[in-house]
Amino acid sequence: MEIAIIGASGYTGGELMRLLLHHSSAEVVAATSRKLDGTPVASVHPHLRGLTDLVFRNTEAGDIDADFAFLAVPHTAAMKVAGTLVERGIRTVDLSADYRLAKDVYEKTYGVPHEAYFEAPYGLPELHRDEVRGATFVANPGCFPTGATLAAAPLAKLAHTIIYDSKTGVSGAGNTPSATTHYGNVGDNFTAYKWTSHRHLAEMKQEAARLGSDARCYFTPHLLPVNRGILTTAHILLREPMEQDEVEALYRKFYENEFFVRYQRPTLAAVRGTNFCDVAVESEGDRVVAVSAIDNLVKGASGQAIQNMNLMCGFAEDDGLRNAGMLP
Repeated sequence: MEIAIIGASGYTGGELMRLLLHHSSAEVVAATSRKLDGTPVASVHPHLRGLTDLVFRNTEAGDIDADFAFLAVPHTAAMKVAGTLVERGIRTVDLSADYRLAKDVYEKTYGVPHEAYFEAPYGLPELHRDEVRGATFVANPGCFPTGATLAAAPLAKLAHTIIYDSKTGVSGAGNTPSATTHYGNVGDNFTAYKWTSHRHLAEMKQEAARLGSDARCYFTPHLLPVNRGILTTAHILLREPMEQDEVEALYRKFYENEFFVRYQRPTLAAVRGTNFCDVAVESEGDRVVAVSAIDNLVKGASGQAIQNMNLMCGFAEDDGLRNAGMLP
């Protein structure tokens, strides 16, 4: 199957190409970039040198020649081309936020009108596999909502309040340099940001509701001086107390058939470079602490996008994604 990556110069584009090298039935044939037209892909993604001879091309969506497309462009840019891809029958996973939320929620959260709205499955396979399977267009979840929702999902409908506290690596901010990602501000430092106003909270609330929960949800992210990974601590306040063995049994049962969710003590190192989400819980009665770890560029973005592609196209769900973490 021939793959086009639209907006391939960023971290998620590089990850898509790295992971798809190991896919049994997919080949990247096009990597687009407006600014880098004519530039060899390996000059921007040096880890791919010797593994691809692709050159970035400034190709419009109407001229894409591929069976499948990944939209790895910024929010608000995806909506400008998504309709064209759908009309042309090119199955697509969108890594932006443009189709993750209901139209009114999106416009309120992102502060812009949605110019080309249509409903799309929310591509968190562990919760929405049936909707994703066979779909023509899927909205890939945000990185924070992926780790947070998988941490809380088994208990969401039993909670009255869920407080998410996440620590993320710097690559979550993308590859455009800024004061936020400048080494002097990140190295040997640790800080909270967007304490009460991060846009991904809307996705967390949406998924809690879809799980049958009316819990109040809160979220604060923190920036870690590491390249990859998100460690999320979910404080789940229950209506009725539950003992440790009950909660642990519930989590093990909920995820027993999920290859990419492992019940074990989460660490960033164990999931680095992989599509796994490691989860564990500890109960003190009416409060359960659930901790998850993901790689924000893989399960939080490109890996999950390939997992969705596999479901959409009838491939094995783990094709191209069956690899171990880079511990230590």
